[in-house]
Amino acid sequence: MGEKLYGLSVKDLQRLENQLEMSLRGVRKKKDQILSEEIQELSRKGNFIHQENVELYKKVKLVEQENMELYRKAYGARDVSAANATGFAANHCFTVSRDVHGPIQLQLSPPAPQNSETAETATESR
Repeated sequence: MGEKLYGLSVKDLQRLENQLEMSLRGVRKKKDQILSEEIQELSRKGNFIHQENVELYKKVKLVEQENMELYRKAYGARDVSAANATGFAANHCFTVSRDVHGPIQLQLSPPAPQNSETAETATESR
């Protein structure tokens, strides 16, 4: 704290200053090393999360294709062309719920049932 420096010579003070500078350099070097390691770790985690996101996107696309095939089987070719025209995803709803400190949860809701009168009226008007 500098309280006992009163009796030191100029040479002693210079030596003490050099020791402090060397110690400070060591602390800064250690700090830089720790920060660099943290940056590398976060970069690895970011790359891993990105890769995981790409894989999940591929899985979602695969499920969409499987759903379209099932839709074709269930409703036939004429409804599939209508589903493609209006967009298959438009008939389905993704719900995202997220707790601030919890994982993100996705839920695919089934399409809303269409009113048979509306479908018949649309068919008759064609």
